[in-house]
Amino acid sequence: MNDTEISLWNWSRATLTCLLVLSNATSRGADIDVSGSVGFEVRGFMDAATLEDQDDRTQFSVFAEPEWEWSDSSRSNQVGVTLFGRWDAVDVRRSHVDVREMFWRHIGGDWEVVAGVNRVFWGVTESRHLVNVVNQIDSVENVDEEDFLGQPMVEWALQKDFGRFSAFYLPYFRERTFPGGDGRLRFPAPIETGDARYSSRHGQWHPDMAVRYSHFIGDWDVGVHYFRGTNREPRFEPTGRRAELRPVYDRMDQVGFDVQYTKDAWLWKAEGLFRHTERDDFTALVAGTEYTFFQKWNQGDGDIGVLAEYLFDDRSTRNSFPTAFQNDLFLGSRLSWNDMQDTAALAGVAVDLDDGSTSARVEFERRLGDAWKLEFQAQFFANVDENNLFDVFRRDSFLTLSLARYF
Repeated sequence: MNDTEISLWNWSRATLTCLLVLSNATSRGADIDVSGSVGFEVRGFMDAATLEDQDDRTQFSVFAEPEWEWSDSSRSNQVGVTLFGRWDAVDVRRSHVDVREMFWRHIGGDWEVVAGVNRVFWGVTESRHLVNVVNQIDSVENVDEEDFLGQPMVEWALQKDFGRFSAFYLPYFRERTFPGGDGRLRFPAPIETGDARYSSRHGQWHPDMAVRYSHFIGDWDVGVHYFRGTNREPRFEPTGRRAELRPVYDRMDQVGFDVQYTKDAWLWKAEGLFRHTERDDFTALVAGTEYTFFQKWNQGDGDIGVLAEYLFDDRSTRNSFPTAFQNDLFLGSRLSWNDMQDTAALAGVAVDLDDGSTSARVEFERRLGDAWKLEFQAQFFANVDENNLFDVFRRDSFLTLSLARYF
């Protein structure tokens, strides 16, 4: 563990102690639920590594995600704890432990307060989650930006007929994780995460804040937000040691929106933002649609969804975290068997409209019996232009198979 992880872990242990004291003090008539999963994962790459330091072996890992939930008899006080840990045989940085959630929630009529470590998700689009700005991405888990680190926070929310208003105080910043030198799917220059620099003199303890308003209006689901604090996406600068880079986290202001319109079998979706930092101002947008053919296959029980989204981003790659999705088209399909095993699949391809670089992804999951779950993922990179960001991953197409036991 580095100093950052130790600091967060000590803070989390103190939080957990307070939560346990609270639950024991009010345990009469309480409801306690212990669940979670343990499993193993095998990831194989289709080509030899591009970089000489990278390991060509099949990547094997084991993981665990225990969960503990408690609520009092009135359900006005709730405690949630979710931990995550992984041991990886190849990439030492992928071996890590994180507190995903460790919070106390108090519900008082039409308002509620959440204090501790939590995960918050905003957004509606499939190909990219632009507006999901509160939690830091756990990049060592996967390249799809679907895994998030727990964020220390205090949230106050008010639910009224005119919508939901939420305010967040974020006292501590989580640094983004990056693969190590032996790991695949990394930038050519190693990222020294323990040597990060911050534009704020308070560093990781710079207090961030966010507010969000969301509401259902007929067939419309809308949300708007404002965030002020440390940018979750770093830019990079040389450390002066070989070819190493250090992440630099600037302060930022961001306004954004997400909207979804539902009409029969159609979903129309969009997310957009404007971000101001000390080095760069830019806008980004994801917009598209999804149409579902209900009960059209698998003996009339399965659903087929067809997706199409356009991605735009005009950031400066020198002054902001680089992105490959500056002018791209995403096409995909979602399959649901609607069976007892919850079998489902998702496939999608993103094509750069400027240079033709292509990335594709396939996901499949199915329950095996009452306690086991099988998941398969495949990621492909093809026809990648040498000036495209995906060029560093051109030999990193991979297949992943995981089997988890739920309890």
